Amino acid sequence: MATLLRSALRPLRPLGGRRGPAADVPLRGVRHGAGLLYPGHIPTSPLQKALLAAGSAGMSLYNPYRHDMVAVLGETTGHRVLKGLRDQMRKDPEGAEILQERPRISLSTLDLDKLRSLPEGSLGQEYLRFLDVNRVSPDTRAPTRFVDDEELAYVIQRYREVHDMLHTLLGMPTNILGEIVVKWFEAVQTGLPMCILGALFGPIRLSAQSLQVLVSELIPWAVQNGRRAPCVLNLYYERRWEQPLLALREELGITEPPAVHVRGPA
Repeated sequence: MATLLRSALRPLRPLGGRRGPAADVPLRGVRHGAGLLYPGHIPTSPLQKALLAAGSAGMSLYNPYRHDMVAVLGETTGHRVLKGLRDQMRKDPEGAEILQERPRISLSTLDLDKLRSLPEGSLGQEYLRFLDVNRVSPDTRAPTRFVDDEELAYVIQRYREVHDMLHTLLGMPTNILGEIVVKWFEAVQTGLPMCILGALFGPIRLSAQSLQVLVSELIPWAVQNGRRAPCVLNLYYERRWEQPLLALREELGITEPPAVHVRGPA
């Protein structure tokens, strides 16, 4: 699979090894060279997409922490679903504003001092605490490359950049068990094939005890909350930093997670 993926990617790399757009640059519908719809875009044929999807799926199952492969899988398999998510955002006032303004979440766009100064329990402070405790950064999200529609490219980029926000909303850590719970929530919310794949096959690596807790308590909780909550892509999180996290959960219909041990290795 790795050889297949490398052979598919080799002719698609941009000249000069250019990287994707800076995280504070909105994706816009401007031509950036022959056939390019946004910075970092790599046009691909249906066959190339199929090869990329097969290779990235295999690598993602082998190593769920290969976020680059998970990103490729999402971009090459989710076109129809992304259109549905885009349409949901267009119909929602807050979601439509997000599509119009194209906000980005990165260290260069976040005011960390402001987030630290926010009241205890606010979304902004809890999000920053999540990043610090789990030692993660919003800058690790891969730029979109293989989506052949600039608006849909932004939708999947936005999904990636609010992923850590969902961890904060759901109160889940970044260990394997926490990631699987978030994937179940995302699978119900978005229907993206990569989320469904991660939700179904992620538990393979769990211990028997963690698997029992996941199946009996955490998955039912994640599915129930994913169905009840409105589309989380329609939330302009950057304008809600001061909102108490508990109040936002109540607004979305997200309940407290089951009182089970999720922290630490799974």
